[in-house]
Amino acid sequence: MNSAPLLETRGLTVRFGAVVAVNKVSVRIDRGDVVGLIGTNGAGKTTFLNMVTGYLRPTGGEILLDGRSTLGRSPRELVAHGMARSFQVPQLFPEMTVREHLLFALALADGSAGGLLKPLHSAQRQARAAEVLGRFGLQSIGERPVNLVPQGQRKLIDIAMALSLKPKLLLLDEPTSGVSSAEKMPLMEVVFDVIRASGVTVLFVEHDMDVVRRYVTRILAFRDGSMIADGAPGEVMRDTQVASAVLRGEAPAALAKAGAA
Repeated sequence: MNSAPLLETRGLTVRFGAVVAVNKVSVRIDRGDVVGLIGTNGAGKTTFLNMVTGYLRPTGGEILLDGRSTLGRSPRELVAHGMARSFQVPQLFPEMTVREHLLFALALADGSAGGLLKPLHSAQRQARAAEVLGRFGLQSIGERPVNLVPQGQRKLIDIAMALSLKPKLLLLDEPTSGVSSAEKMPLMEVVFDVIRASGVTVLFVEHDMDVVRRYVTRILAFRDGSMIADGAPGEVMRDTQVASAVLRGEAPAALAKAGAA
């Protein structure tokens, strides 16, 4: 059995001029973990994700995926090495249909997205796209351009594309942002049904503490670019620094729920 962490950061740092956006963050994420990354706006959460996924080069520190450095690797290269992500604002093509987005992701997973349209629309890939549509409950909108799709379903499409890349590590940036309160839990139930079936390791940024409590096995808490807590959900939720710096107004309710856990 491989005991090395799937993802490890060591002293990860990035500066923008005089501002230290992420300050010497060291984290290890093991296979099978579902880790929630919490913190107020500006705490450095998305900046951390952007460094891990190759969209932003660190000023200092190391990032290791399966024990190998990823520094200098492009997001496309990291996909080939088993890492995929979704975005706070889904990165979709407005005129393309939902099915076409999935076909593109499946082609990318096969290494042929830059090829001709014929392999992109092969019978085998069409069958796989239909399977993904079914798993995410998107069959009824498969032929609809995404610019005509509601925000909650756009989030599902973005996450479905990321999972279609067959990652070992999936990173989600605020999967419920912009989604109505009534849609949040149903959306996350669909996502985590697929995640559980695939066995993929997950790191996700989220502001909704009810979502975090329900799905994570572990929480990382950031404040002003530094990690202030790392542990089991109940332990982190009871941390006084997390309650005052991160949970803020919902601290009493969060502490009560954590204490009852």
